[in-house]
Amino acid sequence: MPAPAKAYAYNQTRQTYLATELRVADTHRSRFVGLLGTSARDFVSGKGLWIVPCRGVHTLGMRFAIDVVYLDSGKAVVHVEQNLAPWRLAPVRLRAASVMELPPNTIRQTDTRIGDAIEIGMGTRGTADERSS
Repeated sequence: MPAPAKAYAYNQTRQTYLATELRVADTHRSRFVGLLGTSARDFVSGKGLWIVPCRGVHTLGMRFAIDVVYLDSGKAVVHVEQNLAPWRLAPVRLRAASVMELPPNTIRQTDTRIGDAIEIGMGTRGTADERSS
């Protein structure tokens, strides 16, 4: 089985990275597994999971809180959930086309808000030279 694709997420509105090592979950299996089996010490600032397609998530079976950013088809932020605790259900947002799961406090630290434009690009660092999508 091939390794999952890696990407980065850059908040163009705030000019800051949400994730520089963003795993892409775009198959049935990768979306089903999500972050299960990931430890809090491995899911630190700069990491993330982009679930495509997705309109809502849960933290059932997880052992740590996450931030959740919902994106529409144009990758604009349509909803955020900060510090979603383990064993919780996040709301379903019909306007969402995908969801990013990020380490806790990422939304606060990056000041990400509804309406922000998010750029998703392929690669692991996401330096200014690599951003082109």
